[in-house]
Amino acid sequence: MALITKIREKSGIAAAAIAVSLILFLLGSDIFQGKSRFFGGSSDEVGEIAGESIKFQDFQKKVEEASQAYSAQTGRGPSEQELAMMREQVWTQYLWDFAYGKEYEALGLSVSPEELVDMVQGNNIHPSVRQQFTNPQTGQFDKNYVIQFLKNLKSMPAAQQQAWANFEKSLSQDRLRSKYESLLRLSTYTTNIEAQKDYQAQTAKADVQYLYVPFYSIADSTVKVTDSQLEEYLAKHKDLFKGENTRSIQYVTFPVIPSKQDTASFYNDIKRLAKDLAVAKNDSAFAMMNSDVKTPYLVSLAEVPAAVKTQLGSMIAGGIYGPFKENNVYSIYKYGGIQKDSLFTVRASHILIRPENTSDSSKAAARKRAEGIMAQIKGGANFEALARLNGMDGTAQQGGDLGFFKNNGSMVKPFEKAVFGFSGAGLIPGLIETDFGFHIVKVTEPKSNTRYKLAAINRTIAPSQATMDEVLRKADNFAAANTSAEAFDAAVKKDKNILMLRAERMLEGSSNVNNLTNARDIVRWAFNDDTKVGTVSDVFQNDNQYIVAILTGKTSKDEVKVADYRDELTARVRAELKAEQIINKLGGISGSLEQVAQKYGAGALVETATDITLAQGVLSSAGADPTALGKAFGLKVGQKSKPFKGEQGVFIVQAVKSTPAPAIADLTMYKNSARMMATQRASFYINEAIKENAKVVDNRARFY
Repeated sequence: MALITKIREKSGIAAAAIAVSLILFLLGSDIFQGKSRFFGGSSDEVGEIAGESIKFQDFQKKVEEASQAYSAQTGRGPSEQELAMMREQVWTQYLWDFAYGKEYEALGLSVSPEELVDMVQGNNIHPSVRQQFTNPQTGQFDKNYVIQFLKNLKSMPAAQQQAWANFEKSLSQDRLRSKYESLLRLSTYTTNIEAQKDYQAQTAKADVQYLYVPFYSIADSTVKVTDSQLEEYLAKHKDLFKGENTRSIQYVTFPVIPSKQDTASFYNDIKRLAKDLAVAKNDSAFAMMNSDVKTPYLVSLAEVPAAVKTQLGSMIAGGIYGPFKENNVYSIYKYGGIQKDSLFTVRASHILIRPENTSDSSKAAARKRAEGIMAQIKGGANFEALARLNGMDGTAQQGGDLGFFKNNGSMVKPFEKAVFGFSGAGLIPGLIETDFGFHIVKVTEPKSNTRYKLAAINRTIAPSQATMDEVLRKADNFAAANTSAEAFDAAVKKDKNILMLRAERMLEGSSNVNNLTNARDIVRWAFNDDTKVGTVSDVFQNDNQYIVAILTGKTSKDEVKVADYRDELTARVRAELKAEQIINKLGGISGSLEQVAQKYGAGALVETATDITLAQGVLSSAGADPTALGKAFGLKVGQKSKPFKGEQGVFIVQAVKSTPAPAIADLTMYKNSARMMATQRASFYINEAIKENAKVVDNRARFY
């Protein structure tokens, strides 16, 4: 029974892997952006994929089956967020069956029964099967355990048999995905010429001098942009501005905040609970029964709240401490002393240096770099600053901080062994090598196995029903009195206590509106056919606030207008007008770059860039401008370009020095890199083609 439960929990692993392979297919598409295509389909049609209609009844039945399985497994019904995830999983399965399934069938790809047996109990065990049937005591995979389980499968309840069938189906889907991706990889080929180009772009260097006039040197207010210019630009660049079904709203919020009476009543309640907690015979049970937020009784130092941690040294067993406030939660604690734990907790920071690849030379280079950083720290350099500069993982921006962790296998074994084998706090003197690379580690809080007994009552201060009713009355009055755009705006300007917010270009499938979570009712109202621009809503409730909204704009997928992209179009057209103005002025000036800049006047900069490469060149003020870099490497030494438009300004570039790339005998590294990029591009474009060919219509936002 325990095993089948684990299988239920993990049976989505392979399917999740397939979802990863679908990411490229989904990127930029209508699917997860909530855009629906109302092409006159059936009113009970959730969507259409590759010509296959998906009816609401069929879709909902699959969602309900997933929900029932979840309830049977967890003993509770799924939350709204969990239900949304289930709907996403069901939709993804339809994508697999109808879009990718047809492509695989056309290619003749399949998974035979023999392959499935091989993945489950043969010589090539699938990682998911290996994970589920690993002996927890020995840590070893046991094939006999699989065979015994399969022998007993038919005697198990139907639900458990179905769980195994779903698990096997996900294994087959994952194998098909692997076969398809292998075909993509094998379909790409990189020539020596392509590899040579990559090598040249990364290795050949140039010194350039350039004159740069940034667009910001001309005030926007001096360059007038007309609607006709915007229309003309949009017509010429339709491929850059895709249509979307979106809605824009303004909305005001009426927060429900506890009144003075609510606060006084709450404090009296906290005082009473503190007295009762002090004399409670079973303080942990009493605290649990009276807490809005449940917390463990025994906690490690890492789990002790920051406000309490500062007082631990002076706490007396049996004493009551608090209240401590965090956001709207007030906490009181009864301290019960300490207890030793079998696990230790430590806090540490690290600087991870990764090798570029698995070759010995790459590892040696990474080790040498890590040793250099270690030497700087031992010489007095700041660990956190070096972590931000050199760290190669997500902790770098936090100065390498890993937070608190236990010796329970949460870290890879070599790392855990080294950190928990270190006494006290400070820099661990040697590098730690793991599969991720080389770690420089500083223990910031020494290891400890002390656990603290803290019976905590956590109560959230909340408004009373009378307070909520009063705020609702105000929101109702606002909505009733301001039923037009003019009245809405006037009321907001008149009452300085009302906060007005904007939500621009909301997508139809959105669940959130700015920081308002679970706001589907607002989104559905905005997309309702009866909601016209200028319509004011009734009152919505969202957490502890009431909301009144007005629809301020809508865009259509099938008709792109200037208004849909006015700000971006204006910026682009204004940049072109500024470029034309600057180029005309520069074109009439002769002389050296310094002389041209002097004659041009304010705004013209002359700068030099040395040892730049085509692949990663950066120009001081202009940044990484690809047009300017291309011009620079296309000039002969001493040659000067004519004025030209770059990304953020106008340039004149003069080549000063050229350092060709040294001759190279082995292009393997560059060829492999180019092949990898080509494979990724091929995968993306093929998936885009499948998406387009499937003609996905997603109407889920109509129903949920």
